[in-house]
Amino acid sequence: MSSTVSRGWVFMVVVMVSVLAAAINLNPPSASSSSSDSPTVSLDSSSATEEQESVFPSRTHIISSLQYEFYREKCPQAEKIVRSTMAQILVRNKNSTAQLLRLFFHDCFIQGCDASVLLNDSNRNANHSAEKDAIPNRTLKGFDYIDTIKQELEDACPGIVSCADILVLATRDAIVLAGGPFYPVFTGRRDSNRSYFAQATAEIPRPDGNISETLRLFALRGFTTRQTVALLGGHNIGKIGCDFIRPRLNNFMGTGQPDPSIPSDFLLEISMICGNGNSTSSDGAAPTPIRSRSIMGIALDSSISSGSVFDAHYYKKLLKGRGLLFADQQLMASQETTDLVRAYASDDGTTFRVDFTRAMVKMSNLGVLTGSQGQVRLTCSRVVSSNLQNRPW
Repeated sequence: MSSTVSRGWVFMVVVMVSVLAAAINLNPPSASSSSSDSPTVSLDSSSATEEQESVFPSRTHIISSLQYEFYREKCPQAEKIVRSTMAQILVRNKNSTAQLLRLFFHDCFIQGCDASVLLNDSNRNANHSAEKDAIPNRTLKGFDYIDTIKQELEDACPGIVSCADILVLATRDAIVLAGGPFYPVFTGRRDSNRSYFAQATAEIPRPDGNISETLRLFALRGFTTRQTVALLGGHNIGKIGCDFIRPRLNNFMGTGQPDPSIPSDFLLEISMICGNGNSTSSDGAAPTPIRSRSIMGIALDSSISSGSVFDAHYYKKLLKGRGLLFADQQLMASQETTDLVRAYASDDGTTFRVDFTRAMVKMSNLGVLTGSQGQVRLTCSRVVSSNLQNRPW
């Protein structure tokens, strides 16, 4: 037992030193930088490309404004409050880690980590809808977790801690509490005063997307193929809704047949859980759940567990053709991504965990608002009134 604990602490120290060393060096892009993959994943923002700057045109070269323990003077207990509240949430809902990880990803992927996905529709513009109303975001959960943590922080330090920082910190703590790796989070983000419905509709990777499209969307945010494969490993924990799986069971690519790449035994297994009902519209709209029923006395569920342990089992399943989402199994569709899947599946998960932590630090620093940009919302679902929204800390 003691030797296991010792190895755990050694791993944490190694990861902490490795990630901090990479993440602290957040310099502006250099003309001499290369975006190609290498044995060591670089978190230097020099991986940013001209395409990435077009995605975040007003938010480049500002990551250095983030700090480690940004709130140590104005709200020194902030990170402790996030961690303790997240621990209570996880006790009540074991799936909260996966829900927050997805919420975090959908926020940061669109215009950066600015809590824009948390906003409700303001109804100020008839042509404007909230980011959370975009089709890829309609199944997001975890908004109530952020609201709970925000209330605790407002009681302790009114108007100080941004919703964007809460989401990033809560996701990291949820991952650690669920047995995942620790990684440092830099804070000082501010909240967006608008939402991005159109971008969220078009730019969130689809669960049925092919490998080329998935890699393209990640590359636009400056992620290498290796970093993308590592980030998708976050699907190793939590539950995946049957609505995202059923198209592979009954109407793959409009053929009216199952996905031929699914092994027959696995097809039977997931069909027993999710059923064969065709519930997805041809335009890609959110699928409609089928009514609860049973097959051979086994109740149909609304989701399938992708795992409860944060390790490399996700990649091992892909090697056997047992990826739940088409986009997951597509990692076996190119030689480059297949080689990475094999590498992550070949050891006890250490390589994956190290690469995942580095990629998560990079993801959490995308397109942040700092200083006098944006605002600190008092309620995460609503913008602050105009006379306060540019108030700096």
